[in-house]
Amino acid sequence: MSSRETVLGRIRAALADVPSEEQPQDVPVPRDYRRSHLGPGEDRVALFAERVADYRATVTRTDRAGLSDTIAARLTARGARRLALPGGFPVELLPPGTWEWHPEPLDVPALDTLDGAITLAAVGIAVTGTIVLDTGPGQGRRALTLVPDHHLCIVDAEQIAEDLPDALARLDPARPLTFVSGPSATSDIELNRVEGVHGPRTLDVIVVGPGLYAAGTE
Repeated sequence: MSSRETVLGRIRAALADVPSEEQPQDVPVPRDYRRSHLGPGEDRVALFAERVADYRATVTRTDRAGLSDTIAARLTARGARRLALPGGFPVELLPPGTWEWHPEPLDVPALDTLDGAITLAAVGIAVTGTIVLDTGPGQGRRALTLVPDHHLCIVDAEQIAEDLPDALARLDPARPLTFVSGPSATSDIELNRVEGVHGPRTLDVIVVGPGLYAAGTE
């Protein structure tokens, strides 16, 4: 018997006494767990920026008026000139200059030749410093942010949830969700850290607020 058959057999045995007509939504699930770990009056946006920086990512805060210049500054600092551009990204946010914006669709070999990718986000999580992408407008498919070595992500301050329960309530579970907590990193058995193995080696996050989506870029 394979491991798969063993696992499935145990699941069937555990469900043997469940009536065939019962549906998952018929069984109430307690939701009385703690929904946020923020202290009274704690600034969720400031905490998000702090936690993202803990992961060795660069965090810059700006308002909508300064966003284009901030994007230009971060790309210049990284020496990034050729960027993947997801469908639905508001082009009026892009800085003028000699940057090359490569719109989707892009296959993996094409993505591998670029310096990085620029995207929006679906949600940010303050307590964990996590960014969530759901392939919505301005985010692109998963490969767009995993193949290039640099990811520049723009997060609206209003998108930042306090904690995971709040974030999940804002997301559609049917969409392909990618949770990003800092640049890609892994460690071997001797705890030697290696970055860029499973995704971008460098993550820049620009927190805009308030007002990115209020100005009609959604």
